[in-house]
Amino acid sequence: MNGMVLQVEGLTKLYGRGCGRCVASTGPGPADNTCPHCGTVVACAGVSFEVGPGEVLGVVGESGSGKSTVAACLSFDTEPSSGAARFARFGGRDIFAADAAERRRLRDFDIGIVYQTPQQGLDLDVTAGGNVAERLLAAEWRHIGGMRDRASQLLSRAEIPVSRMDEAPRHFSGGMRQRVQLARALANRPALLILDEPTTGLDVSVQARILDLIRDIQRETGVATVVISHDLGVVRLLTERALVMRHGRVVEAGLTDQILEDPQHPYTQLLVNSAV
Repeated sequence: MNGMVLQVEGLTKLYGRGCGRCVASTGPGPADNTCPHCGTVVACAGVSFEVGPGEVLGVVGESGSGKSTVAACLSFDTEPSSGAARFARFGGRDIFAADAAERRRLRDFDIGIVYQTPQQGLDLDVTAGGNVAERLLAAEWRHIGGMRDRASQLLSRAEIPVSRMDEAPRHFSGGMRQRVQLARALANRPALLILDEPTTGLDVSVQARILDLIRDIQRETGVATVVISHDLGVVRLLTERALVMRHGRVVEAGLTDQILEDPQHPYTQLLVNSAV
């Protein structure tokens, strides 16, 4: 894998029966994700990228571009139609070919996920510390005091007051819920962190604090990170390289600063200009 943490090759996800013409009949050219022949939705097709140790990769695009489908496939929330994702912590093997037990272990130990909607990543009726401890239990931690200490450390680093670790996230603000998700995702020191629209719906000031926290923690831990976002500001702040997606395809890829300063694809140019 040439030192890479993750190599994704030809990731494709279809919703529908498919007809053999779906990929060729959709995408940025036709400006549509839906196959005109059979009605299958091509959420993404032929997506390839790699992430190295300590690197932060951005995947950017508007709603319906396919970026969240990429995250859903990598986190085992949906099954890809084709493609491979070779993961160093899995011996360089394709995680899409993993069996159920291997997938659980990958989720528990090796891949951390922060969702846009906290309800996806947390049990809102379990305490903040309990949400982190659940992840530790899955990784075979058994000493209650040790789990509590580890949860306290993680929550403190995520700027959750230790005095509130025994409260349920249902009583927390949106920003605090995202910080609990981050603490939970990092509980077992994963090799890969996936952030799917981590600041969407938050106030601007809260967004800034979350982004600063993510940047600091990523630098401290060196975890390889994939950031999914429609917000070019988030991508500019957090990432070194980026992919731009449109109608399920990657239309531009390269260094983030280069893409945002000198976009080559008309869609990227439109994104950049609309954000100015």
